[in-house]
Amino acid sequence: MPLAEELTNLFQRDLTRLVQELQAFSSEETLWAIVPGISNPAGNLFLHLDGNMREYIGRQLGGVDYVRNRDLEFGSGPIPTAELAQRIEALPPLITRIVSGLPDGVMDANYPEVIGGLRLSTRQFLIHLSGHLNYHLGQIDYLRRVLTGNGAVKFAQL
Repeated sequence: MPLAEELTNLFQRDLTRLVQELQAFSSEETLWAIVPGISNPAGNLFLHLDGNMREYIGRQLGGVDYVRNRDLEFGSGPIPTAELAQRIEALPPLITRIVSGLPDGVMDANYPEVIGGLRLSTRQFLIHLSGHLNYHLGQIDYLRRVLTGNGAVKFAQL
């Protein structure tokens, strides 16, 4: 199976899970609640993942018009859940469409931007982005469980 197809499947699964996590929050209040010792509410982590995916895959690899404001991802106050849901629910089709269309030549080439002072291949950076998504997905899940008292989300099978 080509790497683009494997990565497409992983992004589809994990972005679908991100949507499911957002839907599992019991209220807007819990979505934006801050837990002692944790500086970011789940709402800001959702915004961060949205900005991250739209910038690094949508704009850089897919040519989608987007201007990222990373400071607002972590600094904005609560936004309505419906607005956040609209953003997050648009990610799976956008990201999987772009990743699935990447030819091997693009995967093997340098990613368009130097990241953290390193020149990475697109392949390496997409693997990194998948890990980054999962890291924050786990944080969101844990925050939701702590704040709502609910257990694991029964994820849809893909």
